[in-house]
Amino acid sequence: MNESVVEEATIEYLKDLGYDYQYGLDISPGGTSPEREGFDEVILKERFDSALARINPHLDADTLDQVAKRILRPQSPSLDENNHAFQGWLRDGITVEVQRDGTTRGNQAQLFDFDNPDNNDWLVVNQFTVVEGKHKRRPDVVVFVNGMPIGVIELKNPTDENATIETAWNQLQTYKDEVPALFHTNELLVISDGGEARVGSLTAGLERFGPWRTVDGSGLAADATPQLEVLIHGMFEKGRLLDYIRHFVLWETDDSYIKKIAGYHQFHAVNKAVEQ
Repeated sequence: MNESVVEEATIEYLKDLGYDYQYGLDISPGGTSPEREGFDEVILKERFDSALARINPHLDADTLDQVAKRILRPQSPSLDENNHAFQGWLRDGITVEVQRDGTTRGNQAQLFDFDNPDNNDWLVVNQFTVVEGKHKRRPDVVVFVNGMPIGVIELKNPTDENATIETAWNQLQTYKDEVPALFHTNELLVISDGGEARVGSLTAGLERFGPWRTVDGSGLAADATPQLEVLIHGMFEKGRLLDYIRHFVLWETDDSYIKKIAGYHQFHAVNKAVEQ
């Protein structure tokens, strides 16, 4: 068992959940079915534009174009500030002005369809090369929703004693420093060495990355079930993922930017309380 086997397993877990799959080189410039004009583009624009129009049929093309520019052209040089702004748009929508009957009225453009998960575009890509400035990086697995990179999964070889979840976490920090554009719309970071699997936020230290021990909250997964399988099936199921990123992710900005995400026990405890 090596890193490529873990990568293939990750992709299969996501395909089990109904995600489309594409190989990174195929959808890159010069590939067999390109979805990017340059390696610096991290948002798959055609998927993004199609989803935006599908989710917001009440808005015209010009208005949707203005919405798209907000996402495609971040205003701040700070990764944390851009991700903080995105979290607000994700949760509340983007306020737009619409001309109707000679008057200007406010309206909202939504980036996700939270009520109908299958109305969104779900995609997993491996070996997704990103070039920013002089840096070129290729994360193992990237999860896209509506063309936006929502999750980055970094994997290490389980047979290499030096390839640990700590080295996977360190690799993510390098990506953030060198290709920050990939993380402007990020919601979850996942690290795994094939044995252990943990999830954390954009700003979390290694000690804040935690396991996900249940799939649907009805009970803890069996010890024999791979941790990565439990995490992927538990967090990335379409309905649960949308619920999670909408209600269980927050930023604290009092003294510095700190992004926090709920643990599996908090997520399921709240949902059970709501159901009751």
